Amino acid sequence: MPAYVIVEVDIHDPEIYEQYKKLTPESIEDFGGKFVIRGNPVHVLEGEWIHDRFIMLEFKDKKTAENWYYSEKYTKAREIRLNASKANFFVIES
Repeated sequence: MPAYVIVEVDIHDPEIYEQYKKLTPESIEDFGGKFVIRGNPVHVLEGEWIHDRFIMLEFKDKKTAENWYYSEKYTKAREIRLNASKANFFVIES
């Protein structure tokens, strides 16, 4: 069953965040994942959007998504992201 990682990001250091963006795609591909949505802007039809970026990733299942998130390669990228932004990560099975 496919699983999606949903990410809301608020960036406080765009320069460092660019480094993170360069590292992340390869880590996702290593786990057979792909970007479904990557970026901004978000056009709000109802409610409120208060974040800088929205990202949606697709993996073959929840376990693979979790393995990617905790992988050594993504952990290195995540450490860079933590210095540049604040984010919320969610995994949802479809």
